[in-house]
Amino acid sequence: MPDNTEPVQNRSEIVFLYDAVDANPNGNPLSGANRPRIDPQTQQAIVTDVRLKRYLRDQLSDDGHGVYIRNVQEEGEQYTREQLLEDRLKDVEPGDYDLDDDDEADRFRDDIFGAFLANSADVRYFGATMATDTDEYEDYLPDHFTGPVQFSPGKTMHPVNENEEYDSLTSVIATQEGKEQGGFDLDDHRIQYGLIRFHGLVDEHGAEDTKLTPADVERLDTLCWRAIKNQTISRSKVGQEPRLYCRVEYDEESFHIGGLDKDLSLDDEASYPAEELRNVRDLTLEIDAFVERLAGASDQIERVRVAASDPLEFSYEGELGGPELLYETLEDALGGETVERIDVYDEYPDTLANA
Repeated sequence: MPDNTEPVQNRSEIVFLYDAVDANPNGNPLSGANRPRIDPQTQQAIVTDVRLKRYLRDQLSDDGHGVYIRNVQEEGEQYTREQLLEDRLKDVEPGDYDLDDDDEADRFRDDIFGAFLANSADVRYFGATMATDTDEYEDYLPDHFTGPVQFSPGKTMHPVNENEEYDSLTSVIATQEGKEQGGFDLDDHRIQYGLIRFHGLVDEHGAEDTKLTPADVERLDTLCWRAIKNQTISRSKVGQEPRLYCRVEYDEESFHIGGLDKDLSLDDEASYPAEELRNVRDLTLEIDAFVERLAGASDQIERVRVAASDPLEFSYEGELGGPELLYETLEDALGGETVERIDVYDEYPDTLANA
């Protein structure tokens, strides 16, 4: 087993799918009405990597991990970036070091660097720009950290339709006599249904800069799933559910297959037409190309961690089935010892800050 305290040595590739039913998975404030982001050519809904990372940061914070980039209000006041930095470094007191001594200054720099990353889980994953006017620290931290975990913008695997019924909802308050007292437009724009597909990469070289550990990477295996479960509960975001998570961990430096998300497709024969999709039970995910590419690189794969939602149906070589079909097909192609089924709610307690 890898040392969970040293920077990760293995590259990982992530495929993550979640869906949205009568929801706005990522509004565009520049549209004037926060309409869903939709590709005008393909009519696919778009979810930015920033939106996904926000869910993950919020879940990290809820799990008790220190988060540097956050929206926190306390007693009505917004934290500044400098205040957040000082909070991350509260265990390091500049007065405890003789900064005129080179050795002491180096120790101060190492302690600040270590404390900041230890208390900023999101920076270990996604990096950060270090904009600060805090004189005690600005000369001892880099101007930015490049995150070793990156996601491409997500897109639905099919064209989507906006739900016209939500375009101009009206709230009416009735008097005791049943008369209309008033109403107002809400401009509530949502898509009817979308299965959103993300591709992610964990770069072992970037992990050295932010001290991302194997334990951090393994936390992603439950964090992504739980972030969609727990952080999509606002009025426009409710209706989103995780459907498939797969992390392929490679055993050869600087190698990954690439584009694994594109090897998953909708089985046209077993799925409803795109304009008729309304929930996950209306579609089937074809995994033939996905399994074939993984099998072709089996010599470079250390392990595959995978979880699938019970209602999601798969097809492989014409056979239809639930998650068990996916698991067994991968185990047959790669070897049972290589494929690990993730039990999200059994595993996640060990990833919490107080574990």
